[in-house]
Amino acid sequence: MMLYELRIYDVMPGKMPALLDRFRDSAIGLFEKHGMTITQFWQDADEARNRLYYVVEHPDMEARNANYERFRSDPEWLEVRRASELGGPLIQKQESLFMHQAAFFRRQS
Repeated sequence: MMLYELRIYDVMPGKMPALLDRFRDSAIGLFEKHGMTITQFWQDADEARNRLYYVVEHPDMEARNANYERFRSDPEWLEVRRASELGGPLIQKQESLFMHQAAFFRRQS
């Protein structure tokens, strides 16, 4: 059964554009390089909350952990992160929620 990880980022004030650029320009491709697929991506409708949400699809928790370990130690990611945070960190707090799709639900196209 596929594992879905909802990642929630509380973004540092004023840093949302830089974080979105980092995802668009580098992070999504690096996730794919390490076997992770982002299936959904959202910004909070309430701009005052300054939150970013996305869902990553994993075969299971073991694969998730192995893929993130490779991602976090990838020299390309380390350089992207370093360069994007020259003006300070982009994220205040990160939270992950893990979910499985309910057996009765199938999305209609």
